[in-house]
Amino acid sequence: MPALNPWISQLRPNPRASLRLFCFPYAGGGAAPYRPWADVLPRNVEVCPIQLPGREMRIKQAAFSDVFALVDALVPNIVPLFDKPFALFGHSMGALVAFELARTLTRDHHPLPERLFVSARVAPSVLLKSPPINKLPDDELIREIVQLNGTDKDVVGQTELMKLVLPTLRADLALHEEYRYSDGPLLECPIIAFGGLQDFKVSAEDLDAWRNHTTGPLTKRMLAGDHFFISAPQSSFVSLFALELQKSVVSLGSRTTPMQRSLQTA
Repeated sequence: MPALNPWISQLRPNPRASLRLFCFPYAGGGAAPYRPWADVLPRNVEVCPIQLPGREMRIKQAAFSDVFALVDALVPNIVPLFDKPFALFGHSMGALVAFELARTLTRDHHPLPERLFVSARVAPSVLLKSPPINKLPDDELIREIVQLNGTDKDVVGQTELMKLVLPTLRADLALHEEYRYSDGPLLECPIIAFGGLQDFKVSAEDLDAWRNHTTGPLTKRMLAGDHFFISAPQSSFVSLFALELQKSVVSLGSRTTPMQRSLQTA
């Protein structure tokens, strides 16, 4: 494993793992919510929280406002970690990043993911329902974010901290809201899409359109909760996600993996 990779946050190497899971954050978020997953997901999965510029230990670095520029910067830093089968997970904005990363890996003949897990994000070919908010005045932007229930109200009340966080949040929102899909080769891996039943941003029908982006199957899982159902105290998300990951691990022993196929044809 490459040492001191700034894109991977506090990696806990797991030599026994048969699958690596790369986790991409939502707008304004960092790697922190994913670090505890190593303790609750299957032991044969190595959790790799992706740390994007502009947050946590990379707070002094400018955040990307364009998903294609972000993926171009990420690829050379993450490809060395594809020496074993892997899967991608992204929540909201992170789902978009994971999708475009998978497309870039396909285009450039890199190893390919076993599964793409997407959460709380309409399919790339579907327009967002809500008008963009990344250019709103600070007070209006903060009100919009609070309504999504993804920001600690104690953090919102700290003026100096919010001044530090808002530039990254605006860049992330621009990446998410100003994205425009263009046709390209379909992914080959299965897509598993998670949604919240009370999420007014993303409906079950919005998730259905993910099937248009892969030659593999689409599995849709709806759970109780709003846009941030993955972090709700009573959410069953982690348990359900663990089951889906274990299915991926079991399947590795019975077939040629996408990574192996891509290496054979490179």
